[in-house]
Amino acid sequence: MKYVHSFFPKSWHRFVDETISIFNALVIIFLIRTFIFGLYQVPSGSMETTLLVGESLVSDKLTVWFKPIQRGEIIAFNQPTYEYSENTLVNYLQRYVLGIFWGPQNWTKRVIGIPGDHVQGCIEDGKTVVYINGEKLNEPYVNTYPLARQVKVGTWANFNPYNRADYANLQPISYDTTKSPEAQPFYKTSYDKLFIRDGNIVLIEPGTPQDRGIDVYDLVLGENEYWCMGDNRLGSSDCREVGVIDGKLIHGRVIFRLISWDDPETSWMIISFLKNPISFWSKIRWDRCFQWIY
Repeated sequence: MKYVHSFFPKSWHRFVDETISIFNALVIIFLIRTFIFGLYQVPSGSMETTLLVGESLVSDKLTVWFKPIQRGEIIAFNQPTYEYSENTLVNYLQRYVLGIFWGPQNWTKRVIGIPGDHVQGCIEDGKTVVYINGEKLNEPYVNTYPLARQVKVGTWANFNPYNRADYANLQPISYDTTKSPEAQPFYKTSYDKLFIRDGNIVLIEPGTPQDRGIDVYDLVLGENEYWCMGDNRLGSSDCREVGVIDGKLIHGRVIFRLISWDDPETSWMIISFLKNPISFWSKIRWDRCFQWIY
């Protein structure tokens, strides 16, 4: 420190010390976030009902360096559809640094197949079924609720089926072809199953395996290749669409849920709190906070 002080007048020494302390703290935080623990917030319903929109998750980034990924684990990995640089340094920055601001997004899915597995997807009795090495995979975690979205004057908003699975008061409606879209409570969509609830338009997406056309596949995973899918099979973009996941993109195991929070108006907890600090607390799903995730 004395060596650093020699470059500055004495009146600057305190400022220099504080600046160095802040820099060291940021370096430590970066190293912890990059190589030990990660913190994420669930942005979509692709993992419902295991993970819900608005939940804050902690991932273990340390053990992935020396412990093989296991089938059934929930992992965090870099967006596989991102255009990564062939330059080693830039590629590393994209995967570990730039994602905080403008790099690849973090994806969270469940590991279905690991290197060497023969993975088969098929449809039996109208339901999707997965076979691993010839044996039918038991998947009690797969979401059993219908995928739903809410429509308001031509805009879309997530309609989280969790804790709202009682559709008894949904009243069927249909698009009136004799009126213009502007004269109706919703714009025409490609969906036929439309309902109204609490004054809002709700649609249940057709989303059967036959409709999606991506649930039939047959492949053998190579070295460091993984097959991952969301627990909400009718509402997840995963390996069925983007192909196998390269193991080098995996950077953590999701192990703990900090807070489960539900506010469809914003994806930022701090904004929700500042807008209404009283009602904010009623939006927390207390029964889902501070839990280990398996």
